[in-house]
Amino acid sequence: MDLLLKLCTKSYNAQKWSDESKAAFQSLFGSSGGRYEKRANKDIQFVTPNFTSSSNVPFSAIIHDSNPSSGGYSGMSFVIFPVEEDEAMIAMVVGTQGLSPDENIIGKPGHSRKMNALTSWINSEYQGNELIAWSKRDAVRTDLSVPENIQSAFPKFRDVFKKYGGVIYGFCIAKPDIADKALKAFLDFHFEERGYLPLTAAQKEAEAIKRKYFTHLMPTVNRESVHDLLIKRKYVILQGPPGTGKTRLANELLNEKYENRGMVIQFHPNITYENFIGGLFPQSTGSDLGLNFQISRGHLLNAVVKALQTEKDVLLVIDEINRADLSKVLGEAIYGLEPYEKRTIQLPYDFGEPIGKELQFPPNLHILGTMNTADRSIAILDVAIRRRFAFLNMWPQSEVVNQFGNKTTKDAYHKLLSIFIEYASEDAFNLMPGHSYFIAQENVDAAQQMKTNLLPLLNEYMIQGYVANFADAIHAYMQEIEQL
Repeated sequence: MDLLLKLCTKSYNAQKWSDESKAAFQSLFGSSGGRYEKRANKDIQFVTPNFTSSSNVPFSAIIHDSNPSSGGYSGMSFVIFPVEEDEAMIAMVVGTQGLSPDENIIGKPGHSRKMNALTSWINSEYQGNELIAWSKRDAVRTDLSVPENIQSAFPKFRDVFKKYGGVIYGFCIAKPDIADKALKAFLDFHFEERGYLPLTAAQKEAEAIKRKYFTHLMPTVNRESVHDLLIKRKYVILQGPPGTGKTRLANELLNEKYENRGMVIQFHPNITYENFIGGLFPQSTGSDLGLNFQISRGHLLNAVVKALQTEKDVLLVIDEINRADLSKVLGEAIYGLEPYEKRTIQLPYDFGEPIGKELQFPPNLHILGTMNTADRSIAILDVAIRRRFAFLNMWPQSEVVNQFGNKTTKDAYHKLLSIFIEYASEDAFNLMPGHSYFIAQENVDAAQQMKTNLLPLLNEYMIQGYVANFADAIHAYMQEIEQL
């Protein structure tokens, strides 16, 4: 690794490049200082052209062994692009001759998903202010070049982008403070996709790197981050699949951060404008005349009154906020949901003091909604509503399963997570069941718990076609759970 790291962090020398590259790549294998076992190079070859013309773009690459020894190549490749008087570019590239023989690797949704997480992690680890890593949304889109704004940010690699911009799907500049981590991450990613792990001596480090960039697949959301966002934006929606703890987090916020100043309501299809804002409701007169109608405040106006009665922050939690027709339920009140601007809304009735016929949302009123992304039977929130709320994704948290699960549930969780990471489309990836399905409840049989809670959910995914592109993998997983 030291030879390859040195190669990436020093200026390009045309006379020495080819020989130094070969030596650096060969040093990667074998137990005496290497990172990978010798058999890991059985289906790869090294390409280190000895270019003499200045018009060529120098590189060194690890490519599939089925490629010819010269000329254009195909499949997945790990490439280093050097430049004079600067650090090299470390990249993942599709050969200019196409995806084969690695189409089954590059074409999996998980390949691009992990590459995006890896480059996001590198940018977060880098101590500088500029972007140093980038990845394409979909690796197979060789018809799309590296975007112009990214190319402009790296002028020293303009020739690289001009010739290989369409086939580069992930890269990092080997800056000194990040080069070692980035190089190991890219190499480990490349070889693991081919089915090879680092040697035992390097596995602990490799797993630590992988865990770090995997956190960018499913970022952690905690009470502090949600509370901070509520303070800044006032109106927030937590969205995610079932079992990720959205409702629990909202209740904990109300109890602990807001000291129970507020209320929890749950939306459903029968919630109306009158229930939420307010309106006329029939009330018995207690006489033979029957009923009359009285003006009554709804949940939102009651929360507004609570906020007006104190200087402290008040929280209104709306559980399952997308289960009602929010545009109809909010009515004209949507106009006032501006976190940085105070607006006055004319109400249809006089709701008495302290509101009257004009509504202004007090600055100490915060609204937190929860939304189940697995429920596709309900309407998606419209753009006007989405603009007024800040959205946070709640993901399954591996550390929760590792802490509160047992061996059965831990194995089941990580196996299902691997299936979703590798094969799920972007829409389906948001449906990965949450960690609560894999917590080992006291005095409850873990296998039976998953059979009665997890399997019905996965079966519903199957019936609704939510996991159609990897249904066979889900079906096989369900069979394994049934056998526990």
